[in-house]
Amino acid sequence: MFLMGRASHWQLAGMAMDTPMLAGMALIVGGVAVAAYGLLPSAPTGEDSDIAVVPPDEAPLSRAHWALMAVLVIALVIDVMKPASLGFTIPGMKKEYGIGGPTASIVPFFALTGTVVGSILWGAIADRYGRKATILLSAVMFVGTSICGAMPSFAWNAGMCFMMGAAAGGMLPVTYALLAEMMPSRHRGWSLVLVGGLGSVGGYLAASGLSALLQPLFGWRILWLLNLPTGLLLVSLGALIPESARFLLAHGRQDEARAVMARFGAAVRRAVPRPPSDQPERLQPLRGGAFTGKLLALSLAAICYGLINFGLLLWLPAELVRRGASVALTSRLLAESALIAFPTIFAAAFFYSRWSAKWSVAASLGVTLLGLAGLFWLEADPRRSPVLPVALLIVGTNALIAMLLPYTAESFPLAIRGRTTGVVAACSKAGGLFAQLLAILALVPALGLVSLAVTLPTLFAVLLLARFGRETRGRELHDSPGLAAA
Repeated sequence: MFLMGRASHWQLAGMAMDTPMLAGMALIVGGVAVAAYGLLPSAPTGEDSDIAVVPPDEAPLSRAHWALMAVLVIALVIDVMKPASLGFTIPGMKKEYGIGGPTASIVPFFALTGTVVGSILWGAIADRYGRKATILLSAVMFVGTSICGAMPSFAWNAGMCFMMGAAAGGMLPVTYALLAEMMPSRHRGWSLVLVGGLGSVGGYLAASGLSALLQPLFGWRILWLLNLPTGLLLVSLGALIPESARFLLAHGRQDEARAVMARFGAAVRRAVPRPPSDQPERLQPLRGGAFTGKLLALSLAAICYGLINFGLLLWLPAELVRRGASVALTSRLLAESALIAFPTIFAAAFFYSRWSAKWSVAASLGVTLLGLAGLFWLEADPRRSPVLPVALLIVGTNALIAMLLPYTAESFPLAIRGRTTGVVAACSKAGGLFAQLLAILALVPALGLVSLAVTLPTLFAVLLLARFGRETRGRELHDSPGLAAA
């Protein structure tokens, strides 16, 4: 069907949704279900639940560790490419379907809704199916949703974008959970932040580069069709992605666990209960005020990131133009400020691993608060330069998202690590979802009011993190509270 549009520069709007197309969509859904059934592991046996898998803390990173980091960077680049491509497809979509801006905003709204649902769903699946199986299932769904590139109907395109968002939403938290469980404590912090940061930046660069290279030749639909080769690439790289040894032991798959541990130089220790007086500092239970406070702090921080990244920074150019600035000036301002984002990743990795994981996250929230205060200050006098507050916002939010999910993955035990990381990842998209809804309804508030509204939950997140967060830098992952490695 895509090739049928070559005479009209790859435009398919108005073509009938014929029987082969409908049958193909049904086969995609059925194929994903069959793949999910094939990946379903045996139920947990309860054996070896008191086993701790501990990579040697002072051991250098092996070839297996570097290969895993490289593969997961590629996986995140492919994952981030999907939602990042939305901005490049909207102009062509509006032209082909003959729709306006508010109607076109339905597509990113559906896609972000899918990422919110996917982050929660995939986190739960990762705790039940395993980390590797979940990544592979996401890749299979990427291949299936490539059908968006041949979808004649706008409504069907929006629906399939929800599925694509659902597939992409869970890759990030699952990747962090797997990497946190495979890396030695000494290298865990910086490797988590670096892999996540490079994957995010690489995804946006890949989306923009492929758009510039392919859209002039094949139109906007080619960016959806890229889900096919990139999904197959990720499936093929699955041989280099190990399953977490902790997960394998929890499911009684001891031989597989031993093979993974030998490959990554991990040791097995029998975990024994700690006496109350010997509990590590701020080692929280799975329930109660400490658990709720920690999860609420990280979720609030994620929501604030989404409101700023998908709302405030997107609305800022139009606001500056309304105040008399030129389009060229505002574009240059954001471009120059964004240049700071790339080195921010390396600075975040350094402070997270060498200074403090907990207080590095808190510091990124502090920088974000300074940027919000600067925008509120700008509202009081429009003649002031927006360069500093915008730069502070970009630096703060980029550092925050680079560290937030790694810190979440390190802060919760194995049984709920996927789900809690998924919830925090979903919150980072939920903030953007709310911002997109305001844009669709034409209810975008004034800049100063937005800054003040985001400041309050951000400040609350800092206070909760200071109270309930625990230091994870250099510590072994505790897969059950109250257990120590003997």
